[in-house]
Amino acid sequence: MARVRPAEDASERATLTGLLDFQRATIVNKVAGLSDEQAASTPVAPSTLTPAGVVKHLTGVERFWFSIDFAGADLPWPWPESDPHGNFRLAPGETLSQIVSGYLEECERSRRAIDDANLDDPARGPEMTFTLRYALAHMIEETARHCGHLDLLREAIDGQTGE
Repeated sequence: MARVRPAEDASERATLTGLLDFQRATIVNKVAGLSDEQAASTPVAPSTLTPAGVVKHLTGVERFWFSIDFAGADLPWPWPESDPHGNFRLAPGETLSQIVSGYLEECERSRRAIDDANLDDPARGPEMTFTLRYALAHMIEETARHCGHLDLLREAIDGQTGE
């Protein structure tokens, strides 16, 4: 997936959304080429973190922050009641291809959810007090942190490093 660095002299909104899109593409690239078995492996003992689990978690985080909490959309909660924060678990039979496709679809839903909003607009979800500016900054941080996890996992699986 092509990664495009945002212009260094862009507006605040273009900078924030551009940085987040850059991190989103990095997530997809970090797992590209892994088999389903590799993507479900736990290569860093004693951690149970898997590459596919990281992408699945980020799919839920995208929905939670942008569509449900910011836009107030009536969508299913991204995680089951037994796992209320999406702790990186895979369902039996899930494939990396399905997970990455779901992530890309959710990222697109997130873009649509904020498309007409201003950075100072408040979240519309019940009892939410953050602005779009905060949500974008938080999601840049969250996505970048998980890119770091994928760096370690990928290197432990097949030695691949890089951007």
